[in-house]
Amino acid sequence: MRLTHFGHSCVLVELLGARILFDPGTFSSGFESLTGLDAIALTHQHPDHADPERLPALLAANPGAARYSDPQSAALFEGFTAVRPGDNFTIGDVQVTIGGGKHAVIHPDLPVIDNAAFLLGTESEPGVFMHPGDSLFVPEHAIGVLAVPAAAPWAKIAESVDYLRAVAPRVAVPIHQAIITAEAQGIYHGRLDELAPAGTEFRVLPLGESVQLG
Repeated sequence: MRLTHFGHSCVLVELLGARILFDPGTFSSGFESLTGLDAIALTHQHPDHADPERLPALLAANPGAARYSDPQSAALFEGFTAVRPGDNFTIGDVQVTIGGGKHAVIHPDLPVIDNAAFLLGTESEPGVFMHPGDSLFVPEHAIGVLAVPAAAPWAKIAESVDYLRAVAPRVAVPIHQAIITAEAQGIYHGRLDELAPAGTEFRVLPLGESVQLG
């Protein structure tokens, strides 16, 4: 599996011959020139995960890419298929399992929107990779590589650490860190690294570079 992090929550996953792009949002860059994608997946509708200005050009450049998103995003963005917790389908040879269902609570006075967590893998190993979007969804399956939200308006560092410990992946790569300054990101990454469960490798992906994992 190869991963390319385009900043914040935008990650290109290349697995079993399929190229799947997650969450091309306003805080991410470099994904605009991608072609030959097999699928584009949106975990939820917030602009930092689905940029309404740049998404149409990305879709036009990848006319053959399947489009999947949570139900509310599917109602907002043309051509996306709504996915829900419990759904299973394939993208090429990759099995996709949907979990979660709801965005983490930002504040009790704000409505809770849809959020789809995506697990990629095979029938025998469904959790090779997981992108939880803006949620702390803990799956039933073992997870190989977890894209873990490092910082968010809806999470304290302690909650992110507890989430990482609950999932206990083989490898954790931080996402969603663009909401804090680059100078502060090391604080969040450092806590996740030092407090990760035994057996979990914490690895910061260099922006825009493809990295082989597994």
